[in-house]
Amino acid sequence: MANRKLDRIPSIRDRVEDTLSAHRNELVSILSRYVAQGKGILQPHDLIDELEKVVTDEVARETLSGGLFGEVIKSAQEAIIMPPFVAISVRPRPGVWEFVRVNVHELTVEQLSVSEYLSFKEELVDGISKDKFVLELDFEPFNASFPRPNRSSSIGNGVQFLNRHLSSIMFRNKDCLEPLLNFLRAHRYKGYALMLNDRITSISRLQSALVKAEEYLSKLPPETPSSEFEYDLQGAGFEKGWGDTAGRVLEMMHLLLDILQAPDPSTLETFLGRLPMLFNVVILSIHGYFGQANVLGLPDTGGQVVYILDQVRALEKEMLLRIRRQGLNITPRILIVTRLIPDAKGTTCNQRLERVSGTEYSHILRVPFRSEKGVLRQWISRFDIWPYLEAFAEDAASEIAAELQALPDFIIGNYSDGNLVASLLAYKMGVTQCTIAHALEKTKYPDSDIYWKKFEEKYHFSCQFTADLIAMNNADFIITSTYQEIAGTKNTVGQYESHTAFTLPGQYRVVHGIDVFDPKFNIVSPGADMTIYFPYSEKEKRLTALHPSIEELLYSPEQNDEHVGMLSDRSKPILFSMARLDKVKNITGLVESYAKSAKLRELVNLVVVAGYIDVKKSKDREEISEIEKMHDLIKNYSLNGQFRWISAQTNRARNGEMYRYIADTRGAFVQPAFYEAFGLTVVEAMTCGLPTFATNQGGPAEIIEHGISGFHIDPYHPDQAAELMADFFERSKEDPSHWDKISDGGVKRIFERYTWQIYSERLMTLAGVYSFWKYVSKLERLETRRYLEMFYILKYRELVKSVPLASEDQH
Repeated sequence: MANRKLDRIPSIRDRVEDTLSAHRNELVSILSRYVAQGKGILQPHDLIDELEKVVTDEVARETLSGGLFGEVIKSAQEAIIMPPFVAISVRPRPGVWEFVRVNVHELTVEQLSVSEYLSFKEELVDGISKDKFVLELDFEPFNASFPRPNRSSSIGNGVQFLNRHLSSIMFRNKDCLEPLLNFLRAHRYKGYALMLNDRITSISRLQSALVKAEEYLSKLPPETPSSEFEYDLQGAGFEKGWGDTAGRVLEMMHLLLDILQAPDPSTLETFLGRLPMLFNVVILSIHGYFGQANVLGLPDTGGQVVYILDQVRALEKEMLLRIRRQGLNITPRILIVTRLIPDAKGTTCNQRLERVSGTEYSHILRVPFRSEKGVLRQWISRFDIWPYLEAFAEDAASEIAAELQALPDFIIGNYSDGNLVASLLAYKMGVTQCTIAHALEKTKYPDSDIYWKKFEEKYHFSCQFTADLIAMNNADFIITSTYQEIAGTKNTVGQYESHTAFTLPGQYRVVHGIDVFDPKFNIVSPGADMTIYFPYSEKEKRLTALHPSIEELLYSPEQNDEHVGMLSDRSKPILFSMARLDKVKNITGLVESYAKSAKLRELVNLVVVAGYIDVKKSKDREEISEIEKMHDLIKNYSLNGQFRWISAQTNRARNGEMYRYIADTRGAFVQPAFYEAFGLTVVEAMTCGLPTFATNQGGPAEIIEHGISGFHIDPYHPDQAAELMADFFERSKEDPSHWDKISDGGVKRIFERYTWQIYSERLMTLAGVYSFWKYVSKLERLETRRYLEMFYILKYRELVKSVPLASEDQH
C-alpha cells in the first residue's frame, strides 16, 4: 500500500487562483457582478446570492460552490468592492482570518496583511490616503511569549489550558515551584499572615514541614476543630487558612504535597481555588438605574441588574461557605459600585448605601457623576456617560477605601463603562480584574466601525470601542456566558472576535486587538434565582395570591398607561415575551410577524411586557421610536382582541409567577432579539417550565437544544419563525404530551447547566487561579499596562472631549 502524503492546506490566495484556472468564465462573471454593484461592502449572503444567480447550470454551480472557491465564499465575512478590486475577508474557522484581493480586470490575486486589508477598506470612507503613517494598535507582540491554545474548540476553556501549562512548567523545572511558595507567603488579611509564616523560607523546608504536619494531623480525628491544633501548626510554619478541621487541613496539605512532587492540572486548580484570598469584592455596574425595586424596564436598565443581584447573592453564600471551611473568622464584603442619581424617579438610586436583600454583607454603593458644573442630577443614556467616568473612578476609589477600610481583593467590571472603570481601579490598586461584557455594541450595529462617524452624534462609538479595547486587554480574565460571545459560530463572528481587527478611519487602525485563543477567556453561564423562578408544576411553592393582579394585567378591559389591547378569547394559550423596548430586542418585530400570521393569530393570544406605553414618558431615543411603531402596528393590523401590551414590570416575584401562570394556559415564551449575548429571560422562562422559542443570534442558541429543550428562531426570517410557533401550538393542541415534552426538556437543561451555585463556585476558582497567574507573570504584563496607559491618555481622553456634557440643570 502506498504511503499517503499529507498535503499542505492551500491558502485562500491559492484557492482563488486555482479556481481562476479551472473555472475562469464562471469566476470572472461572479467577480464582475460584485464589482458592478459599485463601491461598498457586501455581506456573506450577498456573496452567496450572486454566485447562485450567475451560475445557472446546476452541475456547474454544485462544482463551483463545492470546490475551493465555494469554501472561500462560504467562509467569507465581507467583501470590499472598489472597482476593479474585490477584497475578501475570510474566516476559515472561529478565530482564524485571512485576507485576499482580486483585480477583476487583470485577473491577479494577492494575499493581504491585516494592515493592508484595513487600509484598503478605509478607502471606502476617505479615498486613497496620502498619509502613510496611521496609528496602528497591535497587542500581539506583548502576548507573543504567552501560552495559548490553537484549536477553536479550546476557546473559552482558558483556565484548563492555563492549569495544564503551569503544572507542566512545574513538573519540568522544580525551580518554577518557587513562585508558588512566595505566593503562599504573600497571603495576608489586614496585616495578619495566612497559610505560611517566616519559618518556611524554601521549597525543601516546605516539603519537610508538610510531611511532619501530615504525620501529626493523621493522628487526630478528622472532625477535630482547627482551634485545637493551630498553635502547634503555627510553630511548624503554618498559619490559619488551611481548613476548619483536621480532615480539611490534611486534605489541603495533601494537595500541596502532590503539586510539589508531581504537579497536575486538576490538583493545581483545586488547591488554588481553595486558597483564602477573596474577602473584599467590588463589582462595577454604572449605567442605568441600579436598584432592587421599581427599576426594571427603565432606560438602560434590564437583565444586567438582575444578573448582578443574583450573582452577588450566590457569591456571598459561596464566600461565607469557603471562609468557614478555611477555618477563618473573617467577614466578607461585596460592594456593587454604581451611579448615584439625585433625581431617582421613585427608586432608591439616590441613596448612597443600600444593603442587597437576601444577603448579610453585600451593599450597593452609589457615587454621583460630577463635572466642573457640579453633580449631574438626572439619568443620562449609557452612550453619553464617557466624560464622567474618569472622575467617577477617582471618587469611587475613595468611597470604596472608606467603606471597606482596605483595598479590594478582586474587581469585576460589567459592560463597557463598568469595565473601563474596573480597569482604572485595578491598575491603581494592583488587584485581580475580571471583565464581563454582557453585550459589546460593535456587533449589534453593522459597520459601526468603518462608518463610525455616521453613528457618532447619537452613540459615541469611538469612545466605547476604545474603552472596550482597553478593558479587555487590561483584564486578568474575562468571563462570558456562551462560546458565541467570544468566537461566534461557524458562520457568524463572535462579539469579542469582532475586535480582533477593525478600523475607525481618521482615528486608528486595530491590527491585533484581542486574541480569542487567549487563555484569559472562560465560559461561566449564569442561572435564574431559584427562589423566584421555579417550575410551574411545583404547586406547593406557587404564589397564587398574586393571580388576581396577574389576571388584571392580562385581561382587564381597562386601557391605561400600564396595559392596552384586549384578549377576547381567554381559552387560547398565551404567547409571551418580556424585554426592553429597543431595536435590538425586536419586540415590535415579533408583534409584526404575529400580526401577519393568520394561523398564529387563530391559535394563540400574544402578550408582551416592554417599555412605556405613553411615548411622553420615555426619554430614550430608540424606545420612543419603538413605542410609536408599536401603536402603529396595533392600529394597522387591528390587533385588539388578540394582543395585550403591558408596560415594563419591576415586581420580580410577580414576573416569576406570570411565567408559570402562562404555562398554566399551555402557552410559550418567545425571545426574538436580533442579537442576545446570553438571554436571562430565556433561562427564567425555561426554569418555570414554559416552552421557549429564542433567537439563534447569540447565546440562546447554546442554551436551547433545538426541538429538545426549546426552539431556535431566526429574527431575520420572521415568517419562518411564526410558522414554527404555529406548528408547535397546533401539534400541542392535537397531542398535549408534545407541550409537556418541550417543557420538561427545558427544565432539565437548566438544572444541568445553568444555576447560580455552579456559577459562583466556578468564579471563585477562576479568581484563585488567575490571581496566581497574575502574581507569577507580573513582569511580562507590565509592558502591556504601559501601552494601554499611553493609549488611554493619548487617544481615549481626546475622544471623550468630543462628547458633550449633559445639558440639564446641574448644581
